[in-house]
Amino acid sequence: MILVTGGTGLVGCHLLYSLVKENKKVRALHRKNSNTDSVRKVFSYYSKDSQNLFDKIEWTEGNINDVSSLEIAFKDITEIYHCAAFISFSNQDLNAMKKINVEGTANMVNCAIDKKINKFCYVSTIAAVGERNNLPIDEECEWKENNNPYSKTKFDAELEVWRGISEGLNAVIVNPGVIVGSGFWKRGSGAFITQISRGMNYYPSGKTGFICVKDVVKIMKELMNKNIFSERFILVAENWTQKDFIFSVCNHLNLKFPAKKASISLMKVGLVLDALRSFFLNKRRRLSSAIIKSSHTKNEYSNKKIVSALDYKFINVENSIEETCKNFKIN
Repeated sequence: MILVTGGTGLVGCHLLYSLVKENKKVRALHRKNSNTDSVRKVFSYYSKDSQNLFDKIEWTEGNINDVSSLEIAFKDITEIYHCAAFISFSNQDLNAMKKINVEGTANMVNCAIDKKINKFCYVSTIAAVGERNNLPIDEECEWKENNNPYSKTKFDAELEVWRGISEGLNAVIVNPGVIVGSGFWKRGSGAFITQISRGMNYYPSGKTGFICVKDVVKIMKELMNKNIFSERFILVAENWTQKDFIFSVCNHLNLKFPAKKASISLMKVGLVLDALRSFFLNKRRRLSSAIIKSSHTKNEYSNKKIVSALDYKFINVENSIEETCKNFKIN
């Protein structure tokens, strides 16, 4: 049986769909108050038999920070896809991210070793990969401390997986870029699409790697099926500017394109205004220095390692955006 954590998130949800379509026996760990309606919704995008497919999942209540619940979830499990994570670019959430991303992953690794799990796949992020000037970033780049709290906790989580590998765990790490996919319009790239749909006057100048969620899922399964372990792989189909991504979404949603580039100085003014809004209205911050930096950083990522390992051909990012926007409009 296969255990999936983070099944109510973008990657985990699409992974569950792919696994049950293949008639795999799947158990999904979910927190007490997590909502599985989004999973049903995503299934409905891809199948007329979505409810029957959803019913094939064995849901078990638990938490990666509750070892006693993991003891129950791990019963009869042979393979694990660890997709659960707390994603935030705010230092306000640093302790929560340490708890979930680092300690939770350590718990998963420890239980996997104790239960002699055959295969373990961990979903990290390109935010945990090092940087390099003037050359595409690859898996060999050395990670450096930065002001991104999410990046730090995911890097530390990877260290827990590497520890597990050194102790005999058959594990592989994937580092996806910005994941484009349907069903989660308040998180990740889905939240970005929601923001764009409300109208934008400015666009940031950054550049990064993008990939379709279907590619992430397919690659994870292929790595596990081919027993490729003790490795990490950057998963990026194409490197796009954020301007091009925004313009593509606007095109598919029939929206007006933003006309001006958002400078760093302009975004810093926005940071101050956001801080004042948060203080006086007692609302969460929307901007952070980490968001500003990532919005203006121009990175290019190499996918040569995964292409070589699997002879892999990626879905065109433009096609992925088109499908995602189509589902956004019918949501």
